[in-house]
Amino acid sequence: MAEVITGEAVVIDVPFARFPSRTLALIIDITIQLVLLFGLGGVALAAGLGGGLDPAAVAAISLTVSVLVIVGYPALFETLSRGRSLGKLALGLRVVSDDGGPERFRQALMRALLGVLEIWLTLGFLALVTSLLSTGGKRLGDIFAGTFVITERMPGRLEPTAPMSALPPVLAAWAATAELSGLADATAEAARQYLTRY
Repeated sequence: MAEVITGEAVVIDVPFARFPSRTLALIIDITIQLVLLFGLGGVALAAGLGGGLDPAAVAAISLTVSVLVIVGYPALFETLSRGRSLGKLALGLRVVSDDGGPERFRQALMRALLGVLEIWLTLGFLALVTSLLSTGGKRLGDIFAGTFVITERMPGRLEPTAPMSALPPVLAAWAATAELSGLADATAEAARQYLTRY
């Protein structure tokens, strides 16, 4: 668990993603990227050679496809899905800013660019060492981007949970008939956040 101080100066506890779940999410993402790389690269290569392009143009097309798949896929996908790639989505993980807010494009791009070095070029060894040595399992991309990975879906509890608080019998009849739809959205949200923290 990590304590994050939000922009409203509220301290919340968020669960860091564990190394095995991050690794499995990474394997899913790399598999998707390899399929895209070979699929789109093969189509681009066939179109380039079949279209009578010179080798320099075919190399430029192949390089563009490689950069789009290796850097563009994680950066755009995490930005558009608010910190989730397909692998993270499958395992209930999300990338968030150090202040607990959603990941921005600049951060996703920084993570993707450093992912080329620490995941693709070193076959994940640099990411492994960095995440094992840093607090919260951050890899270099997370450190430089100011992000970390959290677990959104926690395993269900086997034992039943006790209610937060018992409602006094005097208020039970009132609570059953209370009409809350007239509250402003901001007021209802503030009440929900207060009760959650309480």
